[in-house]
Amino acid sequence: MMDDQTLLRYSRHIMLPEVDIEGQERLRSAHALIIGAGGLGSPAALYLAAAGVGQITIVDADHVELSNLQRQIAHQQASIGQNKAASAKASMQALNPDCRITALETHAEGEALEQLVAAADVVLDCTDRFSSRYAINAATQKVGAPLVSGAAIRFSGQLAVFSPRDPNCPCYACLYPPDDMGDEALGCAESGVMAPLVGLIGCFQAVEAFKLLSGAGQTHQGLATFDGLRGQWRHFNVPRDPACTVCSVIPKQSDVS
Repeated sequence: MMDDQTLLRYSRHIMLPEVDIEGQERLRSAHALIIGAGGLGSPAALYLAAAGVGQITIVDADHVELSNLQRQIAHQQASIGQNKAASAKASMQALNPDCRITALETHAEGEALEQLVAAADVVLDCTDRFSSRYAINAATQKVGAPLVSGAAIRFSGQLAVFSPRDPNCPCYACLYPPDDMGDEALGCAESGVMAPLVGLIGCFQAVEAFKLLSGAGQTHQGLATFDGLRGQWRHFNVPRDPACTVCSVIPKQSDVS
């Protein structure tokens, strides 16, 4: 049960009929896994902590550099040289000390990645390399965990939610077949990125995670892309690829339970 201070902290959520006390309690009992504590992971992590998600695991092996501070708002000048997951944890706990936050200062891969995904109610992919995105996608498909994927470069961003338990929902590999993509995709260091753009996409990732965990609203469908120069969203209905080498061959928990 929430005490008076907790009720006051989350009162603006509780006022929402779609959330109410029951939805807030679901948030407080939920576990979100955020992989990447950079431009996308920073706003996503801060907003999910502020929203009252009870347990958050944030994973990143990189360290804060001066060039990160232009957009990675979980970190400060004093954070330079610190691990990004640890720096983000400090910012999150300063915002909401009631959240149980675990910072993993490592690359999540292999069996360790699968174990992290299996322990979470929702996974946010806030990474910036195709190899990481494919590995996270495969793990969530195998375990059956919903995946909220975001990306941003230059003035362009994209958002997608993948629900492995929905037989009609595509996975990340349906959108970007591994055979067609290399791992040397353009990154912020090579191409640049508008600072508020990563904030916008990261916030939308937090919105989708909030809905999935609280039960409010409807999950985002298809792929959405944002053109920052024109201020325009475009939505695409993406069907599941029956020839996908990931979601068409990995048995879901719902299939084997």
